[in-house]
Amino acid sequence: MVDLRVIDDPASASVALDPVRSRLLSELRTPASAATLAGRMGLPRQKVNYHLRTLEEHGLVRVDSKKQWGGLTERRLVATASAYVVSPGALGPAAADPERGMDRLSASYLVALAARVVREVGRLLRKSEELNKRLATLSIDTEVRFRSAEERAAFSSELTAAVTTLVSRYHDESAPGGRRHRLMIGAYPTPVEAKGKETT
Repeated sequence: MVDLRVIDDPASASVALDPVRSRLLSELRTPASAATLAGRMGLPRQKVNYHLRTLEEHGLVRVDSKKQWGGLTERRLVATASAYVVSPGALGPAAADPERGMDRLSASYLVALAARVVREVGRLLRKSEELNKRLATLSIDTEVRFRSAEERAAFSSELTAAVTTLVSRYHDESAPGGRRHRLMIGAYPTPVEAKGKETT
């Protein structure tokens, strides 16, 4: 089981977003049989089997083990990932795209950039798994509380200048064997529910 799987196929996304199937994926972080799941969820076993077959057809669950009980075979299934993310790519041409001329200072542009990260890194992650290679990435996640809007603006200017300096120092357009990396930095107010007492 991998930590995360990005779903970019529209049909698989639709399957995973069904409330019953989504619950089954959550329950199947550890292997379980249809009978066990039916008891946990209060559903008929036949209905659970139907949903499990659909999840299996889309590669969202797999057989973990089989056990013989008399003339019957009990299959224990497990999710193929601990968690799933639906890629904006599943929406096809309607997906958010930062290349569509949005205001670069808008929240919509930030969301479109994040959507592109999910779409592109999801594709690279799948390829790295196929090749059994680790995907080289860098993630920085932190919070900063500004005293004022003026200080927030000053921070943005300094950060932009620092990134521009670093990029100009390390970017080499003609380096043999060099590989381009996309750098995206975003900031937004921390949601109130994430901090409890935090106010906007």
